[in-house]
Amino acid sequence: MNPIRWGIMAPGRIAHKFAQDLRQVPNARLTAVASRDLSRAQPFAQEYGAPYAYGTYEELVTCPELDAVYIASPHIGHHEHTLLCLKAGIPVLCEKPFGMNRPQVKEMVRVAREKNVFLMEALWSRFLPTTLKTLELIQSGAIGEVLGVKADFGFQGTYDPLGRLFNAQLGGGALLDIGIYPLFWSYAVLGVPESLKASAVFSATGVDAATGMVLTYPGQRFAFLDCTFLARTPCEAYVYGTEGIIKVHPRWHESQALTLERYGEEPQTFSFERSTWGYSYEIEAVGEYLRAGKTESTLWTLDDSLHLMQLLDDVRREIGLRYESFD
Repeated sequence: MNPIRWGIMAPGRIAHKFAQDLRQVPNARLTAVASRDLSRAQPFAQEYGAPYAYGTYEELVTCPELDAVYIASPHIGHHEHTLLCLKAGIPVLCEKPFGMNRPQVKEMVRVAREKNVFLMEALWSRFLPTTLKTLELIQSGAIGEVLGVKADFGFQGTYDPLGRLFNAQLGGGALLDIGIYPLFWSYAVLGVPESLKASAVFSATGVDAATGMVLTYPGQRFAFLDCTFLARTPCEAYVYGTEGIIKVHPRWHESQALTLERYGEEPQTFSFERSTWGYSYEIEAVGEYLRAGKTESTLWTLDDSLHLMQLLDDVRREIGLRYESFD
Protein backbone atom coordinates (compact mmCIF):
# COMPACT_ATOMS: atom_id res chain seq x y z
CA MET A 1 0.00 0.00 0.00
CA ASN A 2 1.47 3.32 -1.07
CA PRO A 3 1.72 5.93 1.70
CA ILE A 4 -0.39 9.09 1.67
CA ARG A 5 2.04 11.88 0.83
CA TRP A 6 1.26 14.97 2.88
CA GLY A 7 2.16 18.59 2.43
CA ILE A 8 2.00 21.12 5.26
CA MET A 9 1.13 24.74 4.64
CA ALA A 10 2.41 27.12 7.38
CA PRO A 11 4.94 25.39 9.67
CA GLY A 12 3.89 26.81 13.06
CA ARG A 13 3.34 25.27 16.49
CA ILE A 14 0.33 23.13 15.53
CA ALA A 15 2.08 22.00 12.36
CA HIS A 16 4.96 20.63 14.46
CA LYS A 17 2.53 18.51 16.49
CA PHE A 18 0.84 17.33 13.32
CA ALA A 19 4.19 16.38 11.76
CA GLN A 20 5.25 14.53 14.92
CA ASP A 21 2.02 12.52 14.88
CA LEU A 22 2.34 11.93 11.14
CA ARG A 23 5.57 10.07 11.84
CA GLN A 24 3.62 7.50 13.87
CA VAL A 25 0.88 6.87 11.32
CA PRO A 26 1.46 3.84 9.10
CA ASN A 27 1.30 4.47 5.36
CA ALA A 28 1.65 8.23 5.71
CA ARG A 29 4.64 10.51 5.26
CA LEU A 30 5.50 14.18 5.06
CA THR A 31 6.60 15.11 1.55
CA ALA A 32 6.51 18.90 1.35
CA VAL A 33 6.42 22.00 3.55
CA ALA A 34 5.59 25.55 2.53
CA SER A 35 5.93 28.88 4.29
CA ARG A 36 5.90 32.47 3.11
CA ASP A 37 9.53 32.47 4.26
CA LEU A 38 11.76 29.73 2.82
CA SER A 39 14.07 30.03 5.83
CA ARG A 40 11.20 28.68 7.97
CA ALA A 41 10.17 25.93 5.59
CA GLN A 42 13.63 24.47 5.08
CA PRO A 43 14.49 23.60 8.72
CA PHE A 44 10.99 22.22 9.26
CA ALA A 45 11.32 19.99 6.20
CA GLN A 46 14.77 18.86 7.31
CA GLU A 47 13.56 18.08 10.84
CA TYR A 48 10.75 15.84 9.61
CA GLY A 49 12.41 14.38 6.54
CA ALA A 50 10.34 16.12 3.85
CA PRO A 51 12.16 16.22 0.49
CA TYR A 52 10.47 19.45 -0.67
CA ALA A 53 10.52 22.90 0.95
CA TYR A 54 8.90 25.96 -0.61
CA GLY A 55 8.97 29.68 0.10
CA THR A 56 5.46 30.35 -1.20
CA TYR A 57 2.14 28.56 -0.86
CA GLU A 58 1.62 28.79 -4.62
CA GLU A 59 4.72 26.65 -5.15
CA LEU A 60 3.43 23.98 -2.79
CA VAL A 61 0.45 23.13 -5.00
CA THR A 62 2.85 22.48 -7.91
CA CYS A 63 4.64 19.73 -5.95
CA PRO A 64 4.54 16.57 -8.10
CA GLU A 65 4.27 14.18 -5.14
CA LEU A 66 1.29 15.34 -3.07
CA ASP A 67 -1.81 13.40 -2.06
CA ALA A 68 -3.13 15.85 0.57
CA VAL A 69 -2.31 19.18 2.20
CA TYR A 70 -2.72 20.08 5.86
CA ILE A 71 -3.40 23.82 6.23
CA ALA A 72 -2.15 25.23 9.52
CA SER A 73 -2.12 28.93 8.72
CA PRO A 74 -3.92 31.50 10.95
CA HIS A 75 -7.74 31.59 10.73
CA ILE A 76 -7.72 34.49 8.30
CA GLY A 77 -5.87 32.45 5.68
CA HIS A 78 -7.94 29.26 5.74
CA HIS A 79 -10.37 30.32 3.03
CA GLU A 80 -7.72 31.56 0.60
CA HIS A 81 -5.32 28.66 1.17
CA THR A 82 -8.01 26.00 0.96
CA LEU A 83 -9.26 27.36 -2.34
CA LEU A 84 -5.70 27.48 -3.66
CA CYS A 85 -5.33 23.75 -3.05
CA LEU A 86 -8.82 22.73 -4.15
CA LYS A 87 -8.50 24.57 -7.45
CA ALA A 88 -5.26 22.66 -8.03
CA GLY A 89 -7.14 19.41 -7.39
CA ILE A 90 -5.36 18.68 -4.10
CA PRO A 91 -7.30 17.18 -1.13
CA VAL A 92 -7.34 19.40 1.95
CA LEU A 93 -7.42 18.97 5.70
CA CYS A 94 -7.81 22.53 7.02
CA GLU A 95 -7.42 23.59 10.63
CA LYS A 96 -10.36 24.90 12.60
CA PRO A 97 -12.12 27.23 12.45
CA PHE A 98 -12.70 26.32 8.82
CA GLY A 99 -13.06 29.98 7.87
CA MET A 100 -13.81 33.40 9.31
CA ASN A 101 -17.54 33.14 8.59
CA ARG A 102 -20.16 30.93 7.00
CA PRO A 103 -20.01 32.57 3.54
CA GLN A 104 -16.31 31.67 3.33
CA VAL A 105 -16.96 28.09 4.39
CA LYS A 106 -19.90 27.84 2.02
CA GLU A 107 -17.63 28.80 -0.88
CA MET A 108 -14.97 26.30 0.20
CA VAL A 109 -17.57 23.53 0.31
CA ARG A 110 -19.02 24.56 -3.04
CA VAL A 111 -15.64 24.48 -4.77
CA ALA A 112 -14.72 21.13 -3.20
CA ARG A 113 -17.96 19.59 -4.40
CA GLU A 114 -17.73 21.14 -7.86
CA LYS A 115 -14.14 19.94 -8.26
CA ASN A 116 -14.95 16.59 -6.61
CA VAL A 117 -11.92 17.04 -4.33
CA PHE A 118 -11.70 15.84 -0.72
CA LEU A 119 -12.11 18.53 1.94
CA MET A 120 -12.37 18.26 5.72
CA GLU A 121 -12.13 20.59 8.69
CA ALA A 122 -9.41 19.42 11.06
CA LEU A 123 -11.72 19.09 14.04
CA TRP A 124 -9.50 16.40 15.49
CA SER A 125 -11.48 16.00 18.72
CA ARG A 126 -14.29 14.37 16.71
CA PHE A 127 -11.98 11.45 15.91
CA LEU A 128 -10.64 10.82 19.42
CA PRO A 129 -11.61 7.53 21.10
CA THR A 130 -13.09 9.51 24.02
CA THR A 131 -15.51 11.29 21.69
CA LEU A 132 -16.40 8.10 19.86
CA LYS A 133 -17.00 6.27 23.17
CA THR A 134 -19.10 9.12 24.57
CA LEU A 135 -21.39 9.10 21.55
CA GLU A 136 -21.55 5.30 21.65
CA LEU A 137 -22.62 5.36 25.31
CA ILE A 138 -25.27 7.96 24.58
CA GLN A 139 -26.64 5.99 21.65
CA SER A 140 -26.74 2.79 23.72
CA GLY A 141 -28.90 4.51 26.35
CA ALA A 142 -26.24 4.24 29.07
CA ILE A 143 -27.35 7.53 30.67
CA GLY A 144 -30.97 7.40 29.57
CA GLU A 145 -32.42 10.40 27.82
CA VAL A 146 -29.92 13.22 27.30
CA LEU A 147 -30.88 16.36 29.21
CA GLY A 148 -27.96 18.66 28.53
CA VAL A 149 -24.22 19.23 28.19
CA LYS A 150 -21.57 21.40 29.74
CA ALA A 151 -18.07 22.20 28.49
CA ASP A 152 -15.38 24.79 29.14
CA PHE A 153 -11.97 25.68 27.75
CA GLY A 154 -9.79 28.31 29.37
CA PHE A 155 -6.16 29.22 29.88
CA GLN A 156 -4.24 32.34 30.83
CA GLY A 157 -3.00 33.77 27.57
CA THR A 158 -0.16 36.27 27.49
CA TYR A 159 -1.56 39.60 26.38
CA ASP A 160 0.16 40.74 23.20
CA PRO A 161 -1.91 43.08 20.99
CA LEU A 162 0.12 41.97 17.96
CA GLY A 163 0.05 38.25 18.76
CA ARG A 164 -2.33 35.68 17.36
CA LEU A 165 -4.60 35.43 20.42
CA PHE A 166 -5.58 39.09 20.75
CA ASN A 167 -4.93 40.58 17.31
CA ALA A 168 -8.18 41.23 15.44
CA GLN A 169 -6.30 41.42 12.13
CA LEU A 170 -5.27 37.78 12.67
CA GLY A 171 -8.78 36.65 13.65
CA GLY A 172 -7.92 36.67 17.35
CA GLY A 173 -10.29 36.14 20.25
CA ALA A 174 -11.25 33.28 22.53
CA LEU A 175 -14.35 32.26 20.59
CA LEU A 176 -12.73 31.35 17.27
CA ASP A 177 -9.57 29.98 18.86
CA ILE A 178 -10.94 27.76 21.65
CA GLY A 179 -14.68 28.48 21.95
CA ILE A 180 -15.17 26.34 18.87
CA TYR A 181 -14.46 23.27 21.02
CA PRO A 182 -17.34 23.68 23.50
CA LEU A 183 -19.64 24.59 20.60
CA PHE A 184 -18.52 21.45 18.79
CA TRP A 185 -19.31 19.40 21.91
CA SER A 186 -22.85 20.72 22.13
CA TYR A 187 -23.37 20.19 18.41
CA ALA A 188 -21.97 16.63 18.47
CA VAL A 189 -24.33 15.62 21.28
CA LEU A 190 -27.44 17.78 20.73
CA GLY A 191 -27.26 19.11 17.18
CA VAL A 192 -28.47 22.55 16.12
CA PRO A 193 -30.07 24.59 18.94
CA GLU A 194 -33.38 26.39 18.72
CA SER A 195 -32.03 29.41 20.63
CA LEU A 196 -28.67 30.84 21.63
CA LYS A 197 -27.62 33.52 24.10
CA ALA A 198 -24.08 34.73 24.71
CA SER A 199 -22.10 37.41 26.50
CA ALA A 200 -18.44 38.35 26.38
CA VAL A 201 -15.62 40.24 28.08
CA PHE A 202 -13.59 42.14 25.51
CA SER A 203 -9.88 42.91 25.41
CA ALA A 204 -8.43 46.31 24.55
CA THR A 205 -7.90 45.10 20.97
CA GLY A 206 -11.64 44.59 20.47
CA VAL A 207 -11.71 40.79 20.44
CA ASP A 208 -13.34 38.61 23.08
CA ALA A 209 -11.13 37.53 25.98
CA ALA A 210 -13.94 35.43 27.49
CA THR A 211 -17.30 34.28 26.16
CA GLY A 212 -20.14 32.42 27.83
CA MET A 213 -22.92 30.70 25.90
CA VAL A 214 -26.29 29.18 26.76
CA LEU A 215 -28.00 27.09 24.08
CA THR A 216 -31.47 25.55 24.28
CA TYR A 217 -32.92 22.64 22.34
CA PRO A 218 -36.34 21.03 21.91
CA GLY A 219 -37.54 19.11 24.96
CA GLN A 220 -36.02 21.59 27.45
CA ARG A 221 -32.50 20.34 26.76
CA PHE A 222 -29.60 22.74 27.27
CA ALA A 223 -25.90 23.46 26.82
CA PHE A 224 -23.76 25.63 29.11
CA LEU A 225 -20.49 26.55 27.40
CA ASP A 226 -17.62 28.96 28.01
CA CYS A 227 -14.13 29.86 26.83
CA THR A 228 -11.54 32.33 28.07
CA PHE A 229 -7.96 33.55 27.73
CA LEU A 230 -8.16 35.16 31.19
CA ALA A 231 -8.15 32.16 33.53
CA ARG A 232 -7.17 28.53 33.68
CA THR A 233 -10.43 26.60 33.87
CA PRO A 234 -11.04 22.87 34.52
CA CYS A 235 -11.42 22.06 30.79
CA GLU A 236 -13.98 19.34 31.44
CA ALA A 237 -16.96 18.19 29.41
CA TYR A 238 -20.15 16.57 30.66
CA VAL A 239 -23.26 14.97 29.25
CA TYR A 240 -26.20 14.84 31.66
CA GLY A 241 -28.88 12.19 31.30
CA THR A 242 -31.96 10.95 33.14
CA GLU A 243 -30.04 7.87 34.32
CA GLY A 244 -26.48 9.11 34.67
CA ILE A 245 -23.63 11.40 33.68
CA ILE A 246 -20.66 11.09 31.34
CA LYS A 247 -17.59 13.11 32.32
CA VAL A 248 -14.73 13.53 29.86
CA HIS A 249 -11.54 14.15 31.84
CA PRO A 250 -9.38 17.29 31.45
CA ARG A 251 -8.40 18.55 29.02
CA TRP A 252 -11.49 17.13 27.47
CA HIS A 253 -10.82 18.16 23.86
CA GLU A 254 -7.67 16.01 23.89
CA SER A 255 -8.58 13.64 26.74
CA GLN A 256 -7.52 10.04 27.09
CA ALA A 257 -10.24 9.03 29.59
CA LEU A 258 -13.91 9.40 30.46
CA THR A 259 -16.08 8.22 33.33
CA LEU A 260 -19.62 6.90 33.16
CA GLU A 261 -21.56 7.53 36.37
CA ARG A 262 -24.90 5.74 36.34
CA TYR A 263 -27.05 6.78 39.29
CA GLY A 264 -26.82 4.22 42.11
CA GLU A 265 -23.92 2.33 40.50
CA GLU A 266 -20.13 2.40 40.79
CA PRO A 267 -18.49 4.77 38.30
CA GLN A 268 -16.86 3.14 35.28
CA THR A 269 -13.81 4.74 33.69
CA PHE A 270 -12.72 4.11 30.11
CA SER A 271 -9.09 4.87 29.25
CA PHE A 272 -7.54 5.28 25.82
CA GLU A 273 -3.79 5.71 26.19
CA ARG A 274 -1.84 6.95 23.21
CA SER A 275 1.70 7.89 22.28
CA THR A 276 0.70 10.80 20.01
CA TRP A 277 -0.70 14.28 20.53
CA GLY A 278 -4.00 12.96 19.18
CA TYR A 279 -3.84 14.26 15.61
CA SER A 280 -3.00 10.75 14.45
CA TYR A 281 -6.67 9.73 14.48
CA GLU A 282 -7.74 12.34 11.96
CA ILE A 283 -4.65 11.64 9.86
CA GLU A 284 -5.54 7.95 9.74
CA ALA A 285 -9.16 8.79 8.91
CA VAL A 286 -8.19 11.05 6.01
CA GLY A 287 -5.94 8.32 4.65
CA GLU A 288 -8.83 5.86 4.73
CA TYR A 289 -11.17 8.34 3.04
CA LEU A 290 -8.71 9.08 0.25
CA ARG A 291 -8.01 5.42 -0.43
CA ALA A 292 -11.76 4.77 -0.57
CA GLY A 293 -12.22 7.62 -3.05
CA LYS A 294 -14.38 9.68 -0.70
CA THR A 295 -14.57 13.45 -1.03
CA GLU A 296 -15.61 14.17 2.54
CA SER A 297 -15.63 12.62 5.99
CA THR A 298 -18.46 10.46 7.27
CA LEU A 299 -17.71 11.38 10.90
CA TRP A 300 -17.34 15.13 10.37
CA THR A 301 -19.12 16.12 7.18
CA LEU A 302 -18.92 19.38 5.30
CA ASP A 303 -22.50 20.08 6.36
CA ASP A 304 -21.37 19.63 9.98
CA SER A 305 -18.69 22.27 9.39
CA LEU A 306 -21.28 24.62 7.90
CA HIS A 307 -23.54 24.16 10.93
CA LEU A 308 -20.67 24.78 13.35
CA MET A 309 -19.55 27.89 11.48
CA GLN A 310 -23.11 29.17 11.61
CA LEU A 311 -23.08 28.72 15.39
CA LEU A 312 -19.84 30.70 15.61
CA ASP A 313 -21.37 33.45 13.47
CA ASP A 314 -24.48 33.47 15.68
CA VAL A 315 -22.39 33.85 18.84
CA ARG A 316 -20.33 36.64 17.27
CA ARG A 317 -23.51 38.44 16.33
CA GLU A 318 -24.88 37.98 19.84
CA ILE A 319 -21.80 39.39 21.59
CA GLY A 320 -21.06 42.07 18.97
CA LEU A 321 -17.71 40.70 17.82
CA ARG A 322 -16.77 41.97 14.37
CA TYR A 323 -13.74 41.59 12.13
CA GLU A 324 -13.61 44.57 9.79
CA SER A 325 -11.91 42.69 6.99
CA PHE A 326 -14.47 39.87 6.98
CA ASP A 327 -17.82 41.33 8.11
